[in-house]
Parts: sequence; structure tokens; C-alpha cells
Amino acid sequence: MKGFNISKKNNTSIVFLMGLIILFLTLSSQVEASKCRPSGRVRGKKPPPGQCNTEDDSDCCVEGKMYKVYECSPPITGNTKAYLTLNSFEDGGDGGGPSECDNSYHSDDTPVVALSTGWYNGGSRCHNNITISANGRSVVAMVVDECDSTEGCDEDHDYQPPCANNIVDASKAVWKALGVSRNDWGGLDITWSDA
Repeated sequence: MKGFNISKKNNTSIVFLMGLIILFLTLSSQVEASKCRPSGRVRGKKPPPGQCNTEDDSDCCVEGKMYKVYECSPPITGNTKAYLTLNSFEDGGDGGGPSECDNSYHSDDTPVVALSTGWYNGGSRCHNNITISANGRSVVAMVVDECDSTEGCDEDHDYQPPCANNIVDASKAVWKALGVSRNDWGGLDITWSDA
């Protein structure tokens, strides 16, 4: 009888241990699925003279350099971490052509943004507002464009590299509203959420 009880306890322990292993593997695969990995690379091309607009300290592609591309962005939470960059959405600005959402240009004095490809989500956020928080302040801005994470270094992208997968590319109005000193414009860790 005692041998049977020991065996029953061992079976219970084994079943419990197997359950823990299955739970761990399930959670690990969910965490792994939430990561956004590069989907490829694009090779930099030398921009033709005068073809890469460096307004707002924008980078131009470097010939031969390999740039990561992404079809995804990190998961969206109530306070999604992102990197704020500076962009001009005006005609002739470093944003290139008109905005994807409405085929229009927007004043630098209007709080508008472009989101990395995964967050832009095929335009599903077009004309929706997001709340951007940093520097102890918040501002509401409208999504008007995609910051393309899948392509770059060509004429369509003003010979600029692909965006990273965690970018909120913002007009000057957003930077002003966040109270960031003009000397510090260009890159800032932020959080954002749907407004």
C-alpha cells in the first residue's frame, strides 16, 4: 500500500512539473511572438546631387551600407515606448511628398505625426489622434503619414534610410508643445497612446 501511495505522489509531481513546463513554453512562445524582428535589409544608394533633403538633420543613405527593414512595430500598450523624431510635412520639407493619409501637405505649426509601418497599420490610424508624452508634458497629434520601415534609400523616400520600427515622426508643433528646447530637437524617448 505504501508503495502505491509513493507512486501516486510521484505521478502527481510529474503531472504538476509537466504542467509547469507547458505553461513556461506557452508563455515563452507568446513573448517571442511579441518581438518584432527585422524582415530584411535594403542597401544604401548614393543620392543624386541635391536629392536628399537634410532639413531637420535628416540622414541620407550611405552607399553600400545595409539598413534593416521591418514590417512590424513593437506591441501597442497604454503607454507604448517610442522614439520621437523631427519631420517637416510641408511642401519641400524633408518629409518628401505629400502625406499618405490625405495626399496633402501639413503646416509645421500643426501637431501631426507619421508612425512606423507596423503602427501605421496600412492606414488604419489615418486622421486618428494619439497622445504623446515626454518631458513632463503631453500633446495630442493627428496621424497623417507613414514613416516607412519597409523601404528606403530611393527616390520615393527622398534617399533617406528606412525608419526604425518604433518611430513617431513629429512636426515642429509637437516638439514645441512638449517644451523641448530647440537645440534638443531631433530625437527623444517618449510614450504614446491612442487618444
